[in-house]
Amino acid sequence: MLDTDAGQAVRVEGLVKQFGSLTAVDDVSFDVKRGEIFGILGPNGAGKTTTLEIIEGLLKPTQGTVSVLGLNVFKEPNKVKTRIGVQLQSSAYHDYLKLTEILTLLGSFYPKRVSPTELLERVGLADKAKSRVKELSGGQQQSFTVAASLVNDPELVILDEPTTGLDPQARRNLWSLIQEINERGVTVIMTTHYMEEAEALCQRLAIMDHGRLVSVDSPRNMINQLDATYTVKLVVANPLTDAQVASFNGGVEVIQAAEGNAYLLRMHNSPKALGNMLEEINRSEISLEHLEVTPVTLEDVFLELTGNELQD
Repeated sequence: MLDTDAGQAVRVEGLVKQFGSLTAVDDVSFDVKRGEIFGILGPNGAGKTTTLEIIEGLLKPTQGTVSVLGLNVFKEPNKVKTRIGVQLQSSAYHDYLKLTEILTLLGSFYPKRVSPTELLERVGLADKAKSRVKELSGGQQQSFTVAASLVNDPELVILDEPTTGLDPQARRNLWSLIQEINERGVTVIMTTHYMEEAEALCQRLAIMDHGRLVSVDSPRNMINQLDATYTVKLVVANPLTDAQVASFNGGVEVIQAAEGNAYLLRMHNSPKALGNMLEEINRSEISLEHLEVTPVTLEDVFLELTGNELQD
């Protein structure tokens, strides 16, 4: 066993994973507190899944150490696996087994297990007990994969992009399920590339980009650390000149110019800066086609930290 604080579910220190010349995870360190929902946010290829697979004991790191629930993942992998639940990005089940039969089979591999009936009730699939996975909708299939990760009554559940590809209603349903699991005292680690999802679910968040850890904090603290209060999406009839952009002084920063004469502005010292900008637009007779003002969000944090937009 490793000496870990009782309040820690996971500790990752100096994690490096290389695949030949590719460094997929580059000196990553963080801890996950017991009882929290901890998110890892980043684009495809950021190293999120590789990090999870090392925590789960599926991959060995090139360097670094990982402890889960006080256990060394690489020295005591079987003990770790009896106490955690894992939902992978893609799962394959027996085509001709019913949901209850699959859960019974999976549960037979563990010394402690939850009845299939109870699991299906918890994820809202009690009426599908005799169905096969291929007969479920996309949202129901994702809910079932979560149910399968709970067969051993785990203390820690790891979910790898659990809502990818779901419609908005199915995604919200899965959010409720994840929150319910957490309210039962289960620690949750999840990866996502959806900003809204990370902000809605996670008490703390790690932002990863190109294999490196950029920031770890609560979503609200990350947002509060930005020296801005609003972003403005501005669409004009003709491209702004450098002189016109320079005239937007007093707290207006152009952080991105897009096609179609669209600009993304960050407003410091709002709302005074916004008023100054609108006055300058009117004075310069700039033809304004669209103006959208929004509070700073987690997406702005990601843009500030990485210099890139996070695409769904």
